[in-house]
Amino acid sequence: MKKKFKIAVISIVAILLLTDVFAGNFFYNLAIKREQKDFLQGNEDLTVSAAAMDVFLKGGWRQWVQQQDFDQMELESFDGLTLKGYYLAAKEPTNKTVMLAHGYLGNAKDMGLYGQYYYEQLGYNIFMPDARGHGQSEGDYIGFGWHDRLDWIDWTEKLIGHTGTDAQIIWHGLSMGAATVLMASGEEHPENVELIVSDSAYTSVFELFQYQMKRMYHLPAFPILPTSSLITKLRADYSLVEASALEQVKNAQVPIIYFHGNNDSFVPAEMAETLYQHTTGDKEIMLFDNAGHGEAYAIQEEKYQEQLKNSLQKYIE
Repeated sequence: MKKKFKIAVISIVAILLLTDVFAGNFFYNLAIKREQKDFLQGNEDLTVSAAAMDVFLKGGWRQWVQQQDFDQMELESFDGLTLKGYYLAAKEPTNKTVMLAHGYLGNAKDMGLYGQYYYEQLGYNIFMPDARGHGQSEGDYIGFGWHDRLDWIDWTEKLIGHTGTDAQIIWHGLSMGAATVLMASGEEHPENVELIVSDSAYTSVFELFQYQMKRMYHLPAFPILPTSSLITKLRADYSLVEASALEQVKNAQVPIIYFHGNNDSFVPAEMAETLYQHTTGDKEIMLFDNAGHGEAYAIQEEKYQEQLKNSLQKYIE
């Protein structure tokens, strides 16, 4: 009887472990592996307001991007990937350059929405790279900002070599791109970086996934998410826990301005507030009413630009 009981217990444990491993691989393939991401279609948390959608799809910035003659740049990453980026020199010579980091499943030129303002109104050079696993850059997984933070610093150094050692650089990221620049902020990086603009960033990949698993799948984080983190470590060489913008901003020496929509249900505004609270250096935060994920600039452009311009005047000579 005891032997049968032990066999039954072992069988149940084995089934649970196999199920957990299967689920962990499922979520890795779902969110991190480079492939078509159908799970985001129909996600109510990513429903875009009509006003924002009109700007995203029909805004004049798209025609503006198509009309520009970007110089294509290449970078070999620390792990041997070829990454692509697009540089546009200002109309008048300047040492001021903004680096724009796009979001999850986006591409470099999506950031033309912001780039047009920096270029046309502020007279900046602009640079927009494709993150690893996106656009024309190589990579078979999405880094959610962690490995990208090292790519970002390498791009920064390359740009300084391109524009001059007196370069004044702004890092401006959206969503995953915002997490990328925040994660880079805690690393050793060129002193030329004068200001970081974080729009709709998450605190850490683990906390983002934990939040989304509950909302989208009504599942607890344990035990699936720790297993997914382990599988990510094995397959992509980073864990969901270590990929933390929150831990990185505690070491940031560059001023950071946080933008976030109060109606963001994909990356809740509370994450921006937590990041702000734990940022040790100069910091500012602005929350936008009635704005969903990544919508603030699209629906409250003047307010966004005013705050951005004030911050640039405060921190950039």
